[in-house]
Amino acid sequence: MKPRIGILGCGWLGFPLGRKLISLGYPVSGTTTTKANLEVLKEEGINPFYIELFRDGVKGHLIEFLNEIDILVVNVPPGRKNGTSDYAAKMEQLFEACRITHLEKILFVSSTSVYGNIQGEVHEKTEVQPSSDSAKALVSAEALFTKDPSMECTVVRFGGLIGPDRHPVTYLSGQQNLSNGDDAVNLIHLDDCLSLLSTIITENWWGKLFNAAYPDHPPKREYYTREAHLRGLPVPVYKKEYAGRSGKVITSKTLKSLEFEFKTPIDHPVE
Repeated sequence: MKPRIGILGCGWLGFPLGRKLISLGYPVSGTTTTKANLEVLKEEGINPFYIELFRDGVKGHLIEFLNEIDILVVNVPPGRKNGTSDYAAKMEQLFEACRITHLEKILFVSSTSVYGNIQGEVHEKTEVQPSSDSAKALVSAEALFTKDPSMECTVVRFGGLIGPDRHPVTYLSGQQNLSNGDDAVNLIHLDDCLSLLSTIITENWWGKLFNAAYPDHPPKREYYTREAHLRGLPVPVYKKEYAGRSGKVITSKTLKSLEFEFKTPIDHPVE
């Protein structure tokens, strides 16, 4: 019998992940912070739970949810405000609940923002240098789950997520005097996210760290100008800066060694 999967956070990424895992034959439970979405999850075959984490407590049946599963996918990003303190408290509560229920396998969804403003190639052995509160919170949460010897935790640091109804050009459109136009983009399409997360589970890639961004890194100025034209949007305008800057370029030596292939280009047709 296949292991039971639990997805904490069935939103833009977690919901289609649940559907994909069900299509692969896995029993899936999933959580939402919106009670109206419980029926939506149920209709897709996902065993639904209302769970909301707070700084000083939990609403819903977290322990019951964890007792129903063998593998937990943590897909809860820090908020933009009070990212460090609130998120850290939430993750500590989740971590303790995992220990209480003796959950052994964790798939933690993180972000390449943990590398901060590092320049040049960035791979899994590059030391993190988080600069924002949310990135610092992610680094702390990663450590919480990966350093406990009773758990096998795999961390996936995604680049910028793009896909249906989600692309950075929609809010960059028409903006003036943007900086870092010569920096490389580090993006990944939802389809590749789902492929990677499901492959980790099916192939038992536990206790690992993966960077995940599509291996094509055009300059922001070039890429977002092209994407704006494709969508009929006003182009974003970048100010001229000194030549030679490339920003950080996210690579994944670990995924390459495992022969994982990114299959959906970041210039995927407009969705």
